[in-house]
Amino acid sequence: MGVAGILASTLTLSGCLGSPTYGTDKTALEQLTDDLGSAVSIGGKEDEAKRNLKYNPRPSLVVAKGDAANLPPPQQSLANRENNPNWVESPEETRKRLREEADANANNPRYQSPLITGKGQGGQLTESEKWEAFRKAKQDAETVDVSARRRSLTEPPAEFRSADTASLSDLGEPEMQKEKRRKKEATEAKNSREWWKLF
Repeated sequence: MGVAGILASTLTLSGCLGSPTYGTDKTALEQLTDDLGSAVSIGGKEDEAKRNLKYNPRPSLVVAKGDAANLPPPQQSLANRENNPNWVESPEETRKRLREEADANANNPRYQSPLITGKGQGGQLTESEKWEAFRKAKQDAETVDVSARRRSLTEPPAEFRSADTASLSDLGEPEMQKEKRRKKEATEAKNSREWWKLF
């Protein structure tokens, strides 16, 4: 029994080592020995192939003939604030600018930060100002300015932000009518089931 088990395990192991080729023409063990041999070898087929390479010289540069002044000037980059007036100021840059402005006007008693301009005591809104700001925000949310430009590419286009006024005012079917309709459908379904009870 023991000899048969050892023989079976030997056959199984020999089958595993010799069969898979993994897309090459060699078994896994042959590929392993070739890889180890090529890693250890100092010179070989690769060095001979490198010696037989022929390098062509690099072609010369293409230079404009005649007047170089006739060439158009390079296009000015618009990827900075100095060249692009529509460049959006990041929140970090705004914070830095306001801090520098406040530091420059530290000794000026008439200076008022733009962060608290038009607000109540210490930059806090009063109760009436809060309600007014809420009403204005609600009105702005209901009336979307389609002509407004978006500040970044993550914002949807203005055409997508406007909604149909009819769909905004439509509240749907009232709950009382829904309840009546459902009760009526339920009684009709019950009556149709009772008709089959006669048989």
